[in-house]
Amino acid sequence: MNIIVRNEQTDDIDAIAQLTKAAFEHEQHSSHTEQFIVNALRRSGRLTISLVAVESDALVGHVAISPVTLSCGIAGWYGLGPISVLPDRQGRGIGSMLMEASLAELRRQGGLGCVLLGDPGYYGRFGFKAQPGLELPGVPPEYFQALSFGSDLPRGSVHYHAAFDATE
Repeated sequence: MNIIVRNEQTDDIDAIAQLTKAAFEHEQHSSHTEQFIVNALRRSGRLTISLVAVESDALVGHVAISPVTLSCGIAGWYGLGPISVLPDRQGRGIGSMLMEASLAELRRQGGLGCVLLGDPGYYGRFGFKAQPGLELPGVPPEYFQALSFGSDLPRGSVHYHAAFDATE
């Protein structure tokens, strides 16, 4: 497996939408709008990090990171997601490669920390965990997780950009 992780390029945009749609097509806990979210983040200038995993000139994975707003007013925190891997390529470490590369880039850019919504069993291995006092309203607390890059953990509610409401 020879996977390269790199920044998205303009020519990747359609392929990112297709692979994101395919990755979430059969996910039970999905809004099935993830491809629209990525495009809306890009259009609004809120796609801080957009990395793709490429194998033999084909996109096989993608991860997006965008800023979040904290009710306590602290800036410098970001939300990871969606993260997508083509269904026939899942379970081969591509998602892990994207996670590690995107978090390293976020640290390099000076981010204070990152939040995400997902399976604690998967994301815990990257250091994410539910944090008392930090919440995403309407979401079971065990699935909303945070990772600090050395700063104090904020307290309060987290709000994602309006792009996460995109439906087309």
